[in-house]
Amino acid sequence: MSGNGAGDELYLDAASTEPVSRDVIEAMMPFLTEAYANPLSVHQPGKTAARALDAARASLAADLGARPDDVIFTSGGTESDNLAVKGIGMARMRMLRDKYGESVKPRIIVSAIEHPAVLQSVAWMERWFGVAVVRIPVDEQAHIDMAALERELAQGDMTGIDNGEHEMAGQGSGSTLALTNRTLLVSVMLANNEVGTIEPVDEIAHIAHAHGVPIHVDAVQAAGQIPIRMRDWDVDALSVSGHKFGTPKGLGALLLRGRTPAEPVLSGGGQERGLRSGTQNVAGAVALAIALHESNTRMAGQYQALTESRDRLMDAVLRVEPRAQVTGDPKRRLPGHASFVFPGLSGEALLVDLDARGIACSSGSACALGRHEAPATLLAMGFTAPVAKSALRMTFRTPLTSEQINRVAAAIEESCRLLTHTDAVALPR
Repeated sequence: MSGNGAGDELYLDAASTEPVSRDVIEAMMPFLTEAYANPLSVHQPGKTAARALDAARASLAADLGARPDDVIFTSGGTESDNLAVKGIGMARMRMLRDKYGESVKPRIIVSAIEHPAVLQSVAWMERWFGVAVVRIPVDEQAHIDMAALERELAQGDMTGIDNGEHEMAGQGSGSTLALTNRTLLVSVMLANNEVGTIEPVDEIAHIAHAHGVPIHVDAVQAAGQIPIRMRDWDVDALSVSGHKFGTPKGLGALLLRGRTPAEPVLSGGGQERGLRSGTQNVAGAVALAIALHESNTRMAGQYQALTESRDRLMDAVLRVEPRAQVTGDPKRRLPGHASFVFPGLSGEALLVDLDARGIACSSGSACALGRHEAPATLLAMGFTAPVAKSALRMTFRTPLTSEQINRVAAAIEESCRLLTHTDAVALPR
């Protein structure tokens, strides 16, 4: 299957997984069949693999507005988030306690709508190291409360100290090694996976750095969909996952600037700056670089058309089903991301019925499917649990045609009518 669908099936779940392109598969093959040597080996086959790894690292960095030495290859977004939260958190916690003693009470700040990979990582830090977790609320469109973020960071400030002792020379006032705040890290999403809202991470970075705190950005949903300029935004760490932009599953990267201390989560041979031990997956690194470049190129050429088809799809759904409500920011959102709630209906039931009609989409986060839970993001946005459980997400990477939009709208209209009738019949008399 390619594009938005093949045959009678219309695939609208790209936010979960994108198909792998033929170009990516072909780029990987030489490093699976011929140039398969360990890139750390000193012989010529090893050097060939090392050159390919270096080229992939440089390409990935360029497409994310970073530098090659920022890139740490991982097994995906989950590992990248874990390494950022735990690695940076543990390193800064040790530095804080070395300077101020064991009595210091460290904190980590996250938004209320982060991915489980981040939320469970901070919960781990809380359980094993006593790190306080501060959750910043969001508004009805899933935008972070910037005033609350500023207040929480200010509460962590440690006044009356010499902030130059741990500051690296040449980094200036933006150094994230200036230990003037007991907050270990701020971690936020660039774009929300459930409702598509895009956050102003450059502003968040500015606020965090004003208090001497590094920022980690989960860019898993955003990479390949919107321009990312890690260094221009002054972001300290950034996570991406390959299967969101067209690689096989199990590939990702953490981009981590050298000014930001981190401890390894995996121990071993010391690969990837000593922060991610294990023999590097050269074919996977090549796939990451090729797929992201393809996705960025496609995005640059069709961003406007993709945005327009997204808006037409949302308008069409709202027209055929008056109960439907768009979730997230209606404009400042990912270009191929349309999300709704359907009060009075079950999102899971709607998902199953649409699938039977040849339309593959998602109900909330792909990581929560099958648990029949109210999506945490929608609860944080102020929706009640029954309404949150009616969520439906449709995501795509190429513009939808008018025929496809009309097909989706008609299917939703029929599904809503059917499910409303079914629920009415099932009610006790």
